[in-house]
Amino acid sequence: MLEALLWGAIASSSLVLGAGLAMARRWSDAVVGIVLAFGAGALIAGVAFELAEAGVAEGGALAVGIGLAAGALAYFFADRAVEARSGRRGSGAAGAAGMPLAVGALLDGVPEQAVLGIGLATGDGVSVALLVAVFVSNLPESVGASADMLGAGRSRRFVLLLWLGVGAICTLASVGGRAIAEVAPPALTGVVDGFAAGALLVMLVDAMIPEARAKARDLAGLATVVGFAVAAGLSLLS
Repeated sequence: MLEALLWGAIASSSLVLGAGLAMARRWSDAVVGIVLAFGAGALIAGVAFELAEAGVAEGGALAVGIGLAAGALAYFFADRAVEARSGRRGSGAAGAAGMPLAVGALLDGVPEQAVLGIGLATGDGVSVALLVAVFVSNLPESVGASADMLGAGRSRRFVLLLWLGVGAICTLASVGGRAIAEVAPPALTGVVDGFAAGALLVMLVDAMIPEARAKARDLAGLATVVGFAVAAGLSLLS
């Protein structure tokens, strides 16, 4: 459990790091977009090599298919709920820039890090490719969200505590993933892998890739390929 806690903390630490970077200086949209695109490419590799492939090998295609559908629907409806709440409270209000953004980070952070714990429980060790993908993808999300909250009037203390809380929950998800994998049948492990893959794919297409393209413009595609190549190479080496 301590090992899962350690790796989970490392993966989620980029959320707090991103908040710190947002407080330290203003980052251009182009830089955030390039990092966002790199993270998207890394996550695509993680979905392909670390979630779908590993899930099928562990629990079978049917289990992964069920997880894919459940994860995609869960992210879709949860994201719609976050958007609805933000809209009701006003997009320019300080309140609207708080919890909805934190919930959005949780939607993809929890299943990602649960999979890290599952890998430890199955004896495969931590997935370096997925760890890098999670760490890198968290950074621009946290930087952008923190900048929005600070611009909306939230205090630095509030922003820091918010991301510390999100990071702590994501870290505990790694421990929870390990605990589930130790007592669950292989089919359930495949469902969890599929759930994370489904949630990530919807998040990538609905939010991460469009934002990367809008901010980095023509460089987004190249940065995505670099991110994919790095994560895929790490997956093959690990």
